[in-house]
Amino acid sequence: MVHNEHNTQRKGRAFFLIFLGAILLMIAPTQYPNSHELGSVALISGLIIGGIGFYKYAKSRKVSI
Repeated sequence: MVHNEHNTQRKGRAFFLIFLGAILLMIAPTQYPNSHELGSVALISGLIIGGIGFYKYAKSRKVSI
């Protein structure tokens, strides 16, 4: 086929990482209200995971950041 790359399934890892980071950001304060250390770790990891997902998405789309 001429356009074989159109027939392959896209890997949605970037969207999954962005979604997982957003879920961590929303759930972390409600799951760990008494433990400030675990809440902080969950918030920071949500930001990091979401940032990695956004970077992968922007890199795959060749968007200038």
